Amino acid sequence: MPARRLVRAGRANRVGRVSELRARATLREDEIAGALAVAGTAAAADGVGALSEHSTLALRAGRPGLLAVEDGTVVGYARFDPADGGEPASGELVVHPAHRRRGHGRALLRAMLKEAGGPLRVWAHGDLPAAAGLARSAGLDRARALLQMRRPAAAPLPAAKVAEGVTLRAFRPGADEDAWLRVNARAFADHPEQGAWTIEDVRDREAEDWFDPAGFFLAERDGRLVGFHWTKVHPGAIGEVYVVGVDPDAQGLGLGRTLTLAGLHHLRDLGLDQLMLYVDESNTAAVRLYESLGFSRYAVDVMYGTAG
Repeated sequence: MPARRLVRAGRANRVGRVSELRARATLREDEIAGALAVAGTAAAADGVGALSEHSTLALRAGRPGLLAVEDGTVVGYARFDPADGGEPASGELVVHPAHRRRGHGRALLRAMLKEAGGPLRVWAHGDLPAAAGLARSAGLDRARALLQMRRPAAAPLPAAKVAEGVTLRAFRPGADEDAWLRVNARAFADHPEQGAWTIEDVRDREAEDWFDPAGFFLAERDGRLVGFHWTKVHPGAIGEVYVVGVDPDAQGLGLGRTLTLAGLHHLRDLGLDQLMLYVDESNTAAVRLYESLGFSRYAVDVMYGTAG
């Protein structure tokens, strides 16, 4: 994404303030800090995280982004990912609560649509009416919903039964990344936002404070990695079923349930209060599995998309 201004500097918005839109190939430190502050304020006001982990990590690293600036202050941010490998362009955006209804969200979304030059999908967190209205105003339709489900950590859990010939062990940083990426790609071949992860994506997360290999479970059969459950601990004593995947060749062994339970027991033993996970609303089999383990619906993220 080239470093250019998409709206002429010095343009006054309807409340008389000078606003501009910037596209940056690399964000400056002050722009990163400003955008992170916007996301934090929005999350506190809306009661839901403003950006996905993917966008947050990209923002912290100063990777390409769009900024809405008013009177020299960052008041909005958008992360845009170009179309790749047959997948349409995607993105998400956030505007500071005190600067909404001034056209910043519409300008950021319009810029992403222009940059996409074709199909675009945009994630909105929390299924908020304002986000739905913005999407409708740009001609985007509701295309997908991602459920957040939760359960009390202390509630009873069944034991994790491991199939004959299968062993579970912890992830080894520096040794298991390549094997994990191969299984992840196979397990999520139909979900490229997960299956297309690269070694950079893994390294980004290994560098995060929350990363703990003791909570990253691998299942092996005949010396080969066939499944995994990566857990994550959030502030506020909340543990997450971060991602569970099983190699298609190992389907039918009950590994999904086994790995899920192994991770849930680990998180419960840490003394956490709540356990959470995300699951596609359309994946009814997974929703039923998680409901059988005591999870219930807590929140929803929505993807809006252009036609075609």
